[in-house]
Order: sequence, then C-alpha cells, then structure tokens
Amino acid sequence: MFGDLLQLELRRTRPGEVTVLHQLAVGWLAEHGHPVEAIRHAQAARDWGRATRLLADHWPGLYLGGRAATVRALLAGFPAGAATADAELAALSAADELALGSLAAAGRYAELAERGSPSVPEGRRGPALVLLGVVRIMMSGQRGNMAAGAEEARRLLDLAPEAALPGLSEELRAFALISVGYAQGWTSRPGPTDHLEQGIALARRIGGPYLEFMGLAYQAATTHARSLPLAEERSRQAIELARRYGWTEGLEVGVAYMSLGAVLTWQGRLDEAEGWLWRAERTIRPEAEPVAALAVQFIRGQLGLARGRAADALTAFRNAERLASQLAAPHPLAKPVRPWMLQALARLGDTDGAEQILSGLSERDRDRGEMRVARAALRLAQDDPHGAAATLAPVLASSARVGWRTWLVEALLLEAIARDALADPAAAGRALERSLDLAEPDGTILMFLVHPAPDLLERYARQRTAHAALIAQILDLLTGNRPGPPPADPRQLREPLTKREIRVLRYLPTHLSAAEVASELSVSTNTVKTHVRSIYAKLGVHSRAEAVASARVLGLLAPSAHQR
Repeated sequence: MFGDLLQLELRRTRPGEVTVLHQLAVGWLAEHGHPVEAIRHAQAARDWGRATRLLADHWPGLYLGGRAATVRALLAGFPAGAATADAELAALSAADELALGSLAAAGRYAELAERGSPSVPEGRRGPALVLLGVVRIMMSGQRGNMAAGAEEARRLLDLAPEAALPGLSEELRAFALISVGYAQGWTSRPGPTDHLEQGIALARRIGGPYLEFMGLAYQAATTHARSLPLAEERSRQAIELARRYGWTEGLEVGVAYMSLGAVLTWQGRLDEAEGWLWRAERTIRPEAEPVAALAVQFIRGQLGLARGRAADALTAFRNAERLASQLAAPHPLAKPVRPWMLQALARLGDTDGAEQILSGLSERDRDRGEMRVARAALRLAQDDPHGAAATLAPVLASSARVGWRTWLVEALLLEAIARDALADPAAAGRALERSLDLAEPDGTILMFLVHPAPDLLERYARQRTAHAALIAQILDLLTGNRPGPPPADPRQLREPLTKREIRVLRYLPTHLSAAEVASELSVSTNTVKTHVRSIYAKLGVHSRAEAVASARVLGLLAPSAHQR
C-alpha cells in the first residue's frame, strides 16, 4: 500500500519522470535476470518495440520452462492490433494461439510473421528465426504433419548454437531433439541415435523440468510398439512431473494420460485404462489437438471391443477417422483405424457393411498386412475359416508385413482359431503358442480379449505349453472383465436424482476414487461420498458396479453392449 501511495505521489508531482523511471527499470531488471518484470516496465513506458524485443528474446525460456500463462498475460499488455505491424510480435501471438488450441488464429498470425520476417532488422534475425522455427514445429505437430515438424526441428538444431540468445542454446537444442525424436517415433523405428532419449537427458542435465516432462510424454506415445513397460514407465514419470509442477492441463499431459491408457488397454487392465482415457478425453481438445484426440479415440475403440461393446467401438473408430481427415498430412496412426473399424462391424454382425468398406479400397490397401488381419477376422465372422487361413498366409509368411508386433500376435491367434475350426489341432496349437510367445514379454493380451476363444485356450492349457500362467490370466479376464447383470427390475427410481447427484453418477463408470472425483468437481471428498450414498439409495443398489448397471438400464448412462 505504501508503494502504491508513492507511485500516486510521483505521478502527481513529477509526471514527466514516470516514463524515464520505467525505462531505467527495464534496463536494470533485464541485466539482472528479471525479464518478465522488465517487459512489464517497458509496456508501462509504452515502449512497445523494446517490450516486443525482450519478450521475443526470452519467450523460448518462458515457454520451454512451462510458463505459457505468463507469456499470455504479457501479450495481453500490448495494444490491440499491434501484432499486425510487427513480425516478432505476430510470431509470439501465433505461439500463444497454438498453446490455447486456436489453430486458425495461429495460422493467421504465423502468416503475418512469415510475410513480415524480411523487415526484421539484421541484428534481430537470429532470435526471429528461432521463434519462427519453434512456432512451425508446434504447428506441424498439432496439424499432424510429422515430416515437416522433423525437418523444421533439424533446422533448429543447426540454428540453436548461433541463436544469439544468451543462455538458451541448450534449452533450444533439447526442444529440437525432442521434436525430431517425436516425429521419428511415429514414422520409423529409432536408429542408433535416439533423439528423444538425448533430449530428455539434456533437459535433466540443464535442469529443465518442463522439457523433461514434454520429452517423457512424447516418448511414452511413440514406444508402445517397442516396449509396453517402457511406455508405461515414461507415462507415469511424465504424469508425476505434471502433478509436481501443476502442469495438469494442456496437450503434453493429455498425451501422457492417453499413453498410459493405451498401455493398460493392451495389457488387458481395462478398468485402470478407462480412468486414464477418461482423463485424456477431459484434457485433449479435438478441434485444437486432432492427432492426440485421434489416438484417444483409437484406443477407446480398442477398449470397447475388448469389453464386448462393439457399437461403442465403432463410434470411436469413426470419430478417429473423422479426426484423421482433418490433418494436414496422413498420420501413421490413421492407417490402422480402418482395419479396426472393419473388425467392429464384423463383431456387430454387419458383414455387408464391412464388405462395402473393402470394396472401396484399392487392391494395394486390401493387401496390406493390417487389412489382411482384419479381413481374416471378417471371414471368421462369416463362418469361413478356409478364407481366414488363406487371407492370413502372406502375413504369416512375412510377404505382407505388419507395422506393429501386436498385429502379428493377432494374426497368429486368428490362425489358431481358424485351424481349430478346420479340425487341425496341431496347426492350431503351433499358431497359438507362437502368438503367446510374442504376447508374453510385454503382457500384450488385448487381442485375446478382442477375439475371445476360451474353449481353445482351456483345451490348449491342458497340453504342454510355456505359457500356462498367461493363459490362466486371459481366461480370468474373459470371465471377469465384463460388467455383471443389473439388479433385479430397476425400472423405477425411488426418487429422482438431483443435478449434483447426476454429475457424480457420470463419474462412477470411470473407476476414479472418491477423492479424484471430488478434485474434478471441486468439492470435498465427503460431499462426493454423501452423493454416492444417496445415489445408491435412490437406485436401490449396494455397490458401484450395481449403480452403473442400474443407471444404464434407466437411461441415465450410455447402455453397455450387453443391454442392447
């Protein structure tokens, strides 16, 4: 209060000195490592050029330090329309719109920055090029153009050491390494030099927790095909960093949630997976982050099939395909969506719809390894094991290659099911053992839930196998991961649920704890527990599972496949 009083007195008695004092403060604060305060004083002095230069110079450090909200507040201190006349400010505005998820606005600002970049003074070219490079990387990633993002990141790797930004070359190099590694992780197997590992290691060495968090989240998203345990470890490490520093909103933490949900889905830990996918859906904005949203819908569809909810799975795969159509370039994750959609249609008994999709594909696409696996599942649904085996033959002979190891696990399982139907137990046993061989190391048992064959597994378990424990685990899941029947005759509510009770009810299928639900709703844990007890009483149930089942029957929640 005393400080405010002094400032008022200064403005009253010596108004002409206010601007000079702000400018003196800018110089001192900038020299002594207080860029945010320096920028605010430059804005107070209405020295917009100096404020822009300071923000452009320090933006990478602020953004890569997880301080996007601070940057947003500083940008709000500039006059409306200022970005249209300054290329650096336009680039800063583009980055801010990307962080907010406004791709269209970001594109407009980026275009202004590109057009105005030749007018940037020669002494400012280095920082301006760095800023534009980071913006291009961010934009390419959010639009799904991984190749363009990787190329831009390689340019930044070359530029970072000469960026003329004191103390920032290591942060920029870490960011560029993570960006290259993320793009490579989607488009090819890592080579001898793993850029993501390098970027994470560099972030740790320079004390950059936000960069480490970003690298861990992106590594988790791109390592599922190589190692589910590694993907789980990286996901949990990223989530822990996000919790510790308060980075619980935004793309990167959503990617970590999605990645953990994917690992748990592929390992058959479906109840856990539901909760993490639900968090991802709450965090990731499809209109702003279509690649991450596509991944969530893809995993949601797989989980739906594993749960026996083929209609829900089909909806998720169609959502994923719609999101893929919005990307600037074909994304590797979009390729398997169509084969999985085919399997959902086959599970629903809509074989005509599946055949219609196949008829619209080119011969090359129909013969891709992943599509052959899906076609084999369709042939089995059509009671044609001969056709299924013939379709799978090129995949098993490696002439039609599949991208992920999980596809080969599935192909061998379908081969076992087909050979068993053809009364060839020896061939069925060999195929099943090979499928289990591939599934065992990472616990990749999703396919055994998507294509349940309990009779085959039970018979094979009585023979000599190296995977008796894994078979027992799969059989337990096949009998235990489906929701039980609803309580008897839950046709009428004893008393209507209140709006607050309905809000709590919608969290019950997620398997979040009462404390976690309370956090999501910004209420106390005791309040949630009180609502839950009231919900149970009004539904006439005694457990969470019974409440969910009853609510589905009453139309308060989406119905499960067993109730359709």
